[in-house]
Amino acid sequence: MKNILLILITLQIISCNSQQKDTAEKINVLFIGNSLTYFYDMPQTVQKMLNETDPNIKIEQSTFPGMSLTGHLSDIITSRTENGISTRKKEEGEKTETEIKIAEKQWDIVILQTGTISVLITENRELKTNKAISDIKKLVSNPNCRFILFNTWPLKNEYPKQYCYPASQIDKSIKKDKCCSPVLESLEQEVKIINEAYDLVAKENDLIKSDNGNKFYEVRTKYPEIELYEDDSHPNKYGAFLNACIFYQMLSNKKVSNLKYNGEIEPKTAKLLKKIAE
Repeated sequence: MKNILLILITLQIISCNSQQKDTAEKINVLFIGNSLTYFYDMPQTVQKMLNETDPNIKIEQSTFPGMSLTGHLSDIITSRTENGISTRKKEEGEKTETEIKIAEKQWDIVILQTGTISVLITENRELKTNKAISDIKKLVSNPNCRFILFNTWPLKNEYPKQYCYPASQIDKSIKKDKCCSPVLESLEQEVKIINEAYDLVAKENDLIKSDNGNKFYEVRTKYPEIELYEDDSHPNKYGAFLNACIFYQMLSNKKVSNLKYNGEIEPKTAKLLKKIAE
């Protein structure tokens, strides 16, 4: 009789837990960005991690190669190939794919990513990036939506280096030929300047900032045997896995080191990257 009672209690607990999972409120998350986000299916990796602990959190994305946050609101994609897209400026009455995507749901969390150089150049950051973020926030219908700024990492170019945009590409009101980033003399200095630029964007737009840039720096300086880059700027599978670990923690409020999921990463390296993400 005791055994039967124990079985009934166990089944009731399992049933209650199952019902709690089924009735957990769905949380909709949207990544808006470019190839720095989607390389090696990073958003999908975050989803696989969440499926292990928080299947009610659902990831979607609006990510296109080379697209700035400004482009997400201004550019119509006219064609696609494996390596890129062709675009034109939208006309009156048209909506971009990202605008359409934003209107599809009541997003609970939106993660915003733009190219690193676009925040390093002061004029571009102030006149284009900040405006695009403000405009995207206005399009999101959920007043309680949380916005996360994806803090990216340095490009792997030799020092010293400096990045410039034609001034006319930023704004016609600028009375000079080009606008440039500070001269970058070392990796440590570049990480500091990148972080400061993202701090300004986050503060001015009331955003939560991720820590991906610092985590990339930590791996590059403490664990140089782990290559995070596919080329000069894009993450390889290890870089994408590290990014996914960071966003898993931000979305779940759980330690990524407790996850079983390693994807295609060797267990020893996955364990280290999870630890670094924490």
